[in-house]
Amino acid sequence: MEAWNYFGLVDYLFMGIYLLILVGMGFYLRQRASRSLDNYICGGGHLPWWMMGVSGMANFLDLAGTAVIISFLFMIGPRGLFVEFRGGAVLVLPFMMLWAGKWHRRSGCLTLAEWNIFRFGDNWGGRFAQQMIVVSMILFTIGLLAYLIIGAGIFLSMFLPFSPIACSLGLIGFATLYNMISGFYGVVYTDLFQSSIIVAAVVYISIKAFGLTGGAEEISEVAMQVTGNPDWISGVPSWTIDMPKGYEAYRHLVVLMGLYLMKNIFFGAGSGYDQRYFGARNDRECGLLSLFWTALMTLRWPMMIGIALLGLYAVHSLMPNHDLVSQAASLIHAHYPDAEGQTWDALISGLSHAPANYPADLLTGLKDLLGADQFAGKLQLISSEGTINPEKILPAVLLLSVGEGMRGVLVIALIAAALSTFGSNVNLATGMMVNDFYKKWIRPKASTRELILASWVSVLLLVVTGFLFSITLKNINDIWGWLMMGLQSAILVPIFLRFYWWRFNGGGYAFGCLGGLVATIAQRALAPELNEGWQFVITLAGGLTGSIIGTYLTQPTDPEVLRNFYLKTRPFGIWGHIKKTLSEEEQIRTTREHRNDLIAVPFALLWQVTMFLCPMLALVKNWTGFAGAFILWLIGGAGLWFFWYRNLPATNYYEDPAEKPAEKPVEASGE
Repeated sequence: MEAWNYFGLVDYLFMGIYLLILVGMGFYLRQRASRSLDNYICGGGHLPWWMMGVSGMANFLDLAGTAVIISFLFMIGPRGLFVEFRGGAVLVLPFMMLWAGKWHRRSGCLTLAEWNIFRFGDNWGGRFAQQMIVVSMILFTIGLLAYLIIGAGIFLSMFLPFSPIACSLGLIGFATLYNMISGFYGVVYTDLFQSSIIVAAVVYISIKAFGLTGGAEEISEVAMQVTGNPDWISGVPSWTIDMPKGYEAYRHLVVLMGLYLMKNIFFGAGSGYDQRYFGARNDRECGLLSLFWTALMTLRWPMMIGIALLGLYAVHSLMPNHDLVSQAASLIHAHYPDAEGQTWDALISGLSHAPANYPADLLTGLKDLLGADQFAGKLQLISSEGTINPEKILPAVLLLSVGEGMRGVLVIALIAAALSTFGSNVNLATGMMVNDFYKKWIRPKASTRELILASWVSVLLLVVTGFLFSITLKNINDIWGWLMMGLQSAILVPIFLRFYWWRFNGGGYAFGCLGGLVATIAQRALAPELNEGWQFVITLAGGLTGSIIGTYLTQPTDPEVLRNFYLKTRPFGIWGHIKKTLSEEEQIRTTREHRNDLIAVPFALLWQVTMFLCPMLALVKNWTGFAGAFILWLIGGAGLWFFWYRNLPATNYYEDPAEKPAEKPVEASGE
């Protein structure tokens, strides 16, 4: 089959309509986004909570991450959810929903970097902290862009007669132009449009996967033959699990799950600096948008397990003899011994789409092993390890198991997911670069037009750097693991301590970020193959060391700055000497809010995890597992409702402290 014939007329028609609508929306929203920097960065506070909840879901449902999660679901079934406690299960959402989101909104800031001035004061420590979070966010965004570029290239190169790099350049180039034009308005409205396509994809895949398969016993048998995993349909985490070559680091499932959960608890408790919270209207909307956001994330999991199921059956039908897969990889390595990582992906793409450019004896040998029927599709599934490449299951299913018309819709849905993730993260980093660096230090009196132009230049710099970094990477799971357990963890300690310890200051924050970043970059440069557990430990140690040293080498934060921060934000933690300045009634209200939020945490986590697990167990027809998960979901939901939802205020928990000042002066030191 020729590459361009993978899509039919209906597929191209749907894709054309999608692009026209997207471009039209970009130009329509350009005027609204350009009215002010506030509008460009966070929507000016004019966007409803439900729309931002939909946008959050679309942002977290990215193309590369979807491919990574599907690869684990393909290898080990629904238990792949527990591997993705590292990031794909978005366990930070309960903390953002319960308190972290509203704590950021109460500040009245536009970005996290500006929020650091609010927390630490407009002095050298606060400014140092402000610029370190700008640096941290730029580095994380560059890493995320590299990850998106690799994922988009692998995905599109299975359909189009171009190399993975050429495919990713085309998609990211379009996304860059769109994001430059429309800003945060474009992110949210585009996410709303694209979410409707994602829902259509979820429904189609779920129905198709459920109807294709027999009972749980048949699914288990097929999974055993394809993956060698005897408990593929189980949803219960086990101490150890069989993993294919190249994924042995994930064998100790419960240990990794515990490590990932610990990381998410600390990171989640310090998160909430998403632009959606800065753009929310009040405390109640912060909670509602997160609740809606979390519930919508459930849609991702039946789609992904459905694709994994279809992948099992497709591989079982195409290549029942796995020894031939290993032999085919050995034959390719005999001709191209240095082919690994992205070089391997480019080679496979070339062999599939332009076979005339390669040795005839290689092609003849491969066809003898794999068979001439659906040769390109079979070839694309072979990894350099001589196994089925789990990262190719997503595009393979679209190529082999989905008919004309719906194939185009599903490809659009996944491209939409990539564009949403790209837009949200680039918008966040761009906002910091312009508002907290360019405007603050270079051109404080710059016009709105100049600031929007500076935003465009920032987007281009981020994308170009991300593309250059992507060339050095091996695969999407490699960079995803480092992003979640290394680079993201670099700021874990300082973003946690800033909420919960009054003595923590701008110097501690800045040196904590610096220590974590130096540790994770050094690890990546000196020991890139280090497993994710050690990546996390090294990065955490660097951040903790820098935070403690920086805090005690520099002066405490101005008591008046601390007072203003506490009265507006009302965090829990070591703030006793400031909390005592509140009236007795306010202290009781604050304690009640904190108690309910904390008690709700285990219920929220249980509710979210089982809500993701239930539809997957239903699709693999593990009805016993589904019943157990459903009961746990009801328990989690009941606790969440009782301790949190029913206590949500009509608008805000507290009055503006500017209108109702504290009754007592704050002391310079305390608990």
